[in-house]
Amino acid sequence: GLYTVITVYLVLALHIMANNNKQLIPSRWSISLESSFASVHGLVKSQIGAANEMYLPFIYSLFFFILIANLSGNVPYGFTVATSIMVSLGLSMTIFIGVTILGLRLHKVHFFSFFVPSGTPLGLVPLLVPIELISYLARAFSLGVRLFANTVAGHTLLKILSGFLAPMFTSGAITAII
Repeated sequence: GLYTVITVYLVLALHIMANNNKQLIPSRWSISLESSFASVHGLVKSQIGAANEMYLPFIYSLFFFILIANLSGNVPYGFTVATSIMVSLGLSMTIFIGVTILGLRLHKVHFFSFFVPSGTPLGLVPLLVPIELISYLARAFSLGVRLFANTVAGHTLLKILSGFLAPMFTSGAITAII
């Protein structure tokens, strides 16, 4: 919807404005984006290895999309894109399909050996393959629901705590504690 387009626009605008092509001294925005890129790069390198760094731009873009989407929920009367179950499931299903296609392209027929654990007796294979297939397919749904639930819980907690903040400061409870 509209908030998704606004979020994508904010991510692009932030990175275009912080571009430091013509300046010798980097701006604060440029330094902060370089620091966030270095942090994401370190996480990606430690999790998937240096050989798979070609996925870094996609992971970095996804990170910033979710970050800006969550931060936009802190704007009064704003809407957090990630609190929409359709957006969360759409992100997880898209990534799941992409990873599956990539796995099929890289490993070809050996990709299906993922559904049969090594050392499994031949008689258990017809029973284990459907179970492993269902658990593999449930991951995409599970990741989408987890993103949705964590985002909703976090924003609900922020709204509740921020609702208590003004009455607490005006009631004198803080001065009584101090």
